[in-house]
Amino acid sequence: MALKPNLLIILMAVAIIAPVLVEAQQGLLGNLLGLISINGTVFCTVDGNIGLNGTSTPVFPNALVQLQCGAGHIVASATTNSSGQFSIALNPLLNILSTLLSNCSLVVKTPLSTCNANLPSVGGLISSLKFVRTTLVGLLNIAEIVPASFQFLPLLN
Repeated sequence: MALKPNLLIILMAVAIIAPVLVEAQQGLLGNLLGLISINGTVFCTVDGNIGLNGTSTPVFPNALVQLQCGAGHIVASATTNSSGQFSIALNPLLNILSTLLSNCSLVVKTPLSTCNANLPSVGGLISSLKFVRTTLVGLLNIAEIVPASFQFLPLLN
């Protein structure tokens, strides 16, 4: 008989807490259950972007990609996979989205000659960031960011 009152208390608690959780996604709890995801592909071209011929553009595997903010402060880094893709996940409590978009860049530190000997061995690629969308996955709110467009800088290293 003691099981029925406990079950009733649990059901009442869930009924009270569930709407609060849904509403809180817009406030502080949304930040606690959030994620900033920076994803992209680096191509093995002089500017790191997909070429005019599209799918036949080679990718840049094993390239070091750094998220740098302010005066070159490295916030996070990733290495591209065999498909040239990278992914960086950030905590929104430690990284403000508007600051990332206005004050940070993605920098490819690996020389382009690593993927193609005909490309420069000095310099690197840099891109500003572009917000794409926010996706809700269960209670997790994911802000999706991509490189705006890479550019080659001969003095970057």
